[in-house]
Amino acid sequence: MLLLKLILESFRFAYNALIVNKLRTFLSLLGITIGIFCIISVFTVIDSLERAIRNSMESLGSNVIYIQKWPWAPPEGETEYPWWKYLNRPVPKLQEAEDILRRSQLSRDASFNVGFQRTVQVGRNSAENVQIMGTSPGLIHIWSLDVARGRAFSEIEMNSARNLGMLGADVASQLFPNENPIGKTIKIQGYKIFIIGVFTKMGEDMFGTSMDKRVLLPIKFAARMVDIHRDMGQSIIVKGKEGVSAQRLRDDLEGVMRSIRRLKPSEENDFALNEVSLISGQLDNFFKVFNLAGWIIGGFAILVGGFGIANIMFVSVRERTKIIGIQKSLGAKNYFIMLEFLFESVVLSVMGGAIGLLIVYAGSVLVSHMSSFNLSLTLGNIFTGIFISATIGVVAGMLPARKASSLDPVEAINTI
Repeated sequence: MLLLKLILESFRFAYNALIVNKLRTFLSLLGITIGIFCIISVFTVIDSLERAIRNSMESLGSNVIYIQKWPWAPPEGETEYPWWKYLNRPVPKLQEAEDILRRSQLSRDASFNVGFQRTVQVGRNSAENVQIMGTSPGLIHIWSLDVARGRAFSEIEMNSARNLGMLGADVASQLFPNENPIGKTIKIQGYKIFIIGVFTKMGEDMFGTSMDKRVLLPIKFAARMVDIHRDMGQSIIVKGKEGVSAQRLRDDLEGVMRSIRRLKPSEENDFALNEVSLISGQLDNFFKVFNLAGWIIGGFAILVGGFGIANIMFVSVRERTKIIGIQKSLGAKNYFIMLEFLFESVVLSVMGGAIGLLIVYAGSVLVSHMSSFNLSLTLGNIFTGIFISATIGVVAGMLPARKASSLDPVEAINTI
């Protein structure tokens, strides 16, 4: 009951300080508000960006290795990307994907893929710069692609050069706005293609790519349109069996690929084994730097706000010196006086922090409604903001509270 009474009285004194000294309190709380806004807004943007990027990377597949000519990141322990070492590497080949399935004991699926852009025509309708993707069997299972209408390729169809295709949701709606595309034909580079399926709409990821904007073709049919042996960003996507770790799959594929390309033990790999973890490590360092920047940016504003809170409390001690003297003469203990002012300091600081959090929340809602980027204030960041505010309140109020608790009651009462 005593603690509850102390808290209520501190709230009352804090409220009176706000009402009586509006301008002074506003200017003092402004520093805390700006500081919390800076820190939490940076954290909110970083968390939302990181969540969106990691969700996009998950779409690349779990326990999946991408065998490519170019690595996604510099070699481990280096910051420079030695592109000149990779320039003359051979590109992955369709035969290598088939060899991997035969030789690798840990691989469940392996799909050879090549992408290019072409104009797609349907009568008078056309779509320019559509992403065409030639692929061998396995990709639909590796990327867990769902079919909304029609059906997927059979393995025989994928291994043949039949003129069949599957459309992404956006391409289907653009070329066939008011009709079912299944059984219809499209033309790419003069070749007639029969549509057998349409993929479920997936949306665009953070990298601007989406299956919704692609046309999927059997690789041997796509080879009629482009030379799949020249460098076009080809890749072999391999998914491991259930229970096989990414490291075991990586080691197995490295040995298989070296065997396929007949590399000597002294020769370096002439291929890259890319996986999501390579990007994740780079992202971790990237976000650490931004988090540190958030602390630095907001730290200065919070420091100024802390001085403002301390100033309010010193003024409050001076204005209530007589009251403190009366309280102590009636038996109030030093710790009671000290806690009273500490509570008041924390209340004022948390109020400033709460205002900053409200501004961040309003901004996140506004950005989410005005753009496709989902910006959300997490519960963790709210607790962080409140904790920082309360800590600043304790630190800023400690010295004034100690001064108030150490006042002599007689001198305090006689203060003019």
